[in-house]
Amino acid sequence: MKIAVCTVSLPEWTPDEAVGEVAALGFDGIEWRVADDPATDDPPGFWRGNRCTLPASSFPDDAPRIGELTRAAGLEIPAVGPYARCDDLDEVERLMRGAAALGAPRMRVQVGAPGPEGYRETFARRREEYRAVAELALRHGVQALLELHHQSIVSSASAAARFLDGVDPRAVGVIHDVGNMVREGYEFDPWSLEILGDHLAHVHVKNAVLRPAPDASPPWRWEWAPMRTGAAPLQRLFDALAGVGYQGWVSLEDFSTEAPLRERLRDGIAYVRELAKA
Repeated sequence: MKIAVCTVSLPEWTPDEAVGEVAALGFDGIEWRVADDPATDDPPGFWRGNRCTLPASSFPDDAPRIGELTRAAGLEIPAVGPYARCDDLDEVERLMRGAAALGAPRMRVQVGAPGPEGYRETFARRREEYRAVAELALRHGVQALLELHHQSIVSSASAAARFLDGVDPRAVGVIHDVGNMVREGYEFDPWSLEILGDHLAHVHVKNAVLRPAPDASPPWRWEWAPMRTGAAPLQRLFDALAGVGYQGWVSLEDFSTEAPLRERLRDGIAYVRELAKA
């Protein structure tokens, strides 16, 4: 098992800074966020003004340089995380060309939430669109990744398995993300891995906690939490990964802010190593 970090969780660092910091902390790889996220006057955030983001508009042109930068630091690139959806095949293909030029073997392709026509019709339509994504993946040699994500049509392992029924796992895999799943779509960890089977291709690790929110309805709100303190049963997840013989990548995606960035990364990789050895 190799450990990477998703750059969406490194908003304060530029790509040049990030590769040196991440390598020095002992990570094996870096999973690049790809998005057109212009700089702002506000402090950099995870999803706005994130400095550790590769612009989507120039990604195919920038990819060779970023690939060289990453490998020069001794890091691998297990995947890239753009935001293109399966209903925009031209953009998916353009970004896949960039992923191939970067040397990334996998690329996230989003499905989105149910549309105005409702869940069932959206699910069926996106399922057909993802068949075309699978063809592109095989053509470009970049596996498409479907991320288990709250408030999407594939929040659970069961939904993803139904969505990808009959799809070649070499073309499309699934990102198991327990931090998303505790918010919506959680299934007992050993079962969720068994359900995904050969489509289990990548793992994101983060944590979340449910806190009282008197102004909300119902009066609770999910918040991102440090790796060691949230609701996600991370030890059980890592035990289950070992049980199915998972040898792929685990990418940290810590959105907590209690500790400074370098400190939470240092503790995060140490914790994941503890979990993997237990």
